[in-house]
Amino acid sequence: MTVPTAPTPPWDLDDRRLYLCTPDRGDLEAFVEVCIEGGVDIVQLREKQLPDEQLVERAALVQRVCAEHHVPFILNDRPDLAVAVGADGVHVGQQDAPPGVARRIMGEHAIIGLSTHAPAELATAIGAPAPVDYVSAGPVTPTPTKPGRAGTGLGYIREAVSRAPWPVWVTGGVDPTAVVDMVAAGARHFVVVRWLTEAPDPAGATRVLRRTIDQLVGRSGG
Repeated sequence: MTVPTAPTPPWDLDDRRLYLCTPDRGDLEAFVEVCIEGGVDIVQLREKQLPDEQLVERAALVQRVCAEHHVPFILNDRPDLAVAVGADGVHVGQQDAPPGVARRIMGEHAIIGLSTHAPAELATAIGAPAPVDYVSAGPVTPTPTKPGRAGTGLGYIREAVSRAPWPVWVTGGVDPTAVVDMVAAGARHFVVVRWLTEAPDPAGATRVLRRTIDQLVGRSGG
């Protein structure tokens, strides 16, 4: 396997709007490519079932596609493997490696993202000595990608957006209909999973969602 190039430092996330979070799949390379071409501007590979060696191979594939399109690539949960594939960053959950550990492993220019689901988790992230680069907030509605986790509703989105000093990426049920209320709650950055991963036409689905987001955020002055 060819060793990927080092991450591109540093990325500005403020103007990015649509973040694809995808598991591994048979057409992973083509799927990621058409989603980026349709308007996805951050990609995360979230795959918790593969052995490390296979995960590195699949992550390196996504990293190459993202690098060709100048889109940051994020690996879920594993800062050690993210470094190995030349990922631009890592996304960790509340039960994963702490953001400070991820920062020490990946370096100052890496993107470090953190899942939050409640005000107390957001407050801890804001007060941490090793700051993250973004948080995700949600899921707004219950989702099968997070089994057993209740939806936060839009109230937490409003709070997260108003308090966080970095971009807040909204998760849970993102689709062209749901983003209307999400934008009204202050959201400007969106994580999409099933709307694209389950779409019979991912390219078309991406274009519709990105166009809707751009129109709504533009009208809201975001």
